[in-house]
Amino acid sequence: MSNAYVAKTQADLVSPAQIATMTGLAFMESVRDGTLAGPPIAGLMNFTVESVEKNRVVFRGTPKFEHSNPIGTLHGGWYGTILDSCMACAVMTTVPVGHYYTTLEYKVNITRSIPLGTEVEAIGIVQHAGRTTGVAIGEIRGVADSKLYATGSTTCIILKMP
Repeated sequence: MSNAYVAKTQADLVSPAQIATMTGLAFMESVRDGTLAGPPIAGLMNFTVESVEKNRVVFRGTPKFEHSNPIGTLHGGWYGTILDSCMACAVMTTVPVGHYYTTLEYKVNITRSIPLGTEVEAIGIVQHAGRTTGVAIGEIRGVADSKLYATGSTTCIILKMP
């Protein structure tokens, strides 16, 4: 696993002034390295940033019982959360100093259920990085067997810091 840690309070989060001085790639590398806190939702959903490079981010996680639906299988929201995270963060690696992103829309295709306790990687890869939008694709694969569990796509809007 990476050295990343997740924010436990509002004070742990990066300030807008800090973000305004960094490229998106530098920001994501800092989260990966643990210099800056990762998002609190990563702690709740049991995943972390594994690797970062321009146009590509990998998250690693393991769904637990707390992430299951009423019939005991993994809730679809877990797939969506880790895919949204890796795809949008891949877009963040392309953002220039003084800018940030937010997700406009994303789509998830679940190909099979991830058994609870199975370690997976969610890989996000940028397909387009423009001035105002970024588009990325993603997939969730088993770490032990590379089995494909889900795919996704996203469109993000690129915004200038106020």
